[in-house]
Amino acid sequence: MRRSYWLQVVGLVVVMAFLAGCAIDQLAVNVLADTLAGGDGGGASVFTQDDDPELVGDALPFALKLYETILAEAPEHEALLLATGSGFISYGNAFVATPASMLGFEEWERQQAMQVRAKALYLRGREYLIRGLEVRYPGFRDAVQDRDHDAILPYLEQMEADDVPFLYWISAGWVSAFALDAFDLELGFTVPKVKPMILRALELDESFNDGAIHDFLVQFYAGLPETLGGDRSLVPFHHERALELADGRLAGPYMSYAESTLIPQQDVGAFVSYMEAILAIDPELYPSAKLINILTQRKATWYLENIDDFFLLDLPVEDVEGS
Repeated sequence: MRRSYWLQVVGLVVVMAFLAGCAIDQLAVNVLADTLAGGDGGGASVFTQDDDPELVGDALPFALKLYETILAEAPEHEALLLATGSGFISYGNAFVATPASMLGFEEWERQQAMQVRAKALYLRGREYLIRGLEVRYPGFRDAVQDRDHDAILPYLEQMEADDVPFLYWISAGWVSAFALDAFDLELGFTVPKVKPMILRALELDESFNDGAIHDFLVQFYAGLPETLGGDRSLVPFHHERALELADGRLAGPYMSYAESTLIPQQDVGAFVSYMEAILAIDPELYPSAKLINILTQRKATWYLENIDDFFLLDLPVEDVEGS
């Protein structure tokens, strides 16, 4: 499968190079866009099913630029807008922001530079996704940019289940960008618009991506102040629901709760248990999430190796793990 995909991509590059500077038939452009976006509207399975994070991390920038090349010719292709937007956000999180968070203090300048880049990738992806909903609901972009936070509500009321991926990824990119730069006051002013979007997505398809919306709400409610929509009292419900929908297949819900709740609470025992639960997951049993599970397990291992940087420990880590 992997070999077939890359032969296809190489073929597409050759076609694009041949057609560069020429008038490209719109039907051919749409065929290319459909091929790149994939039948599921996301086109990411060839990446998410891979077990080599370095290979995917090296390949994704090339793929994303190819997506942008096609979008220049087919700017209203909804599936490719979704694939491009979610792709930039996924790449920014998995291969820029997360590695930055694991750098030591001695690499502070590099960490800051990577976080600036990740924020830009999040916002770049968000804009493609907003464009996708603008195609479906003309005027949506203006409503998002309106300083009246309620301006988007009439558009949300019209939306249906197939709009949920756009709502989820817009919300993820938006909040992730703000989390990296809480001093961006303009961005902070707009963050409350995320809450009605993600709650509408939850209403339309609670089980989207095996509970991804509930997992997002764990981080949203735990990570934001009440003035921006945060509410820690709602975290336990959404965490439990995320675990139920993931059904033991995903490492993400464990990591989200551990980072957003267990570290602030300084509950080292529960934290270690959650990291062990992550490491106990077999990535091979759920191929569609293989890559993200492997990446999350890498971070869990890193946390256990550096646990004294996050908790005030009275006992050695070995004693905590054995208790």
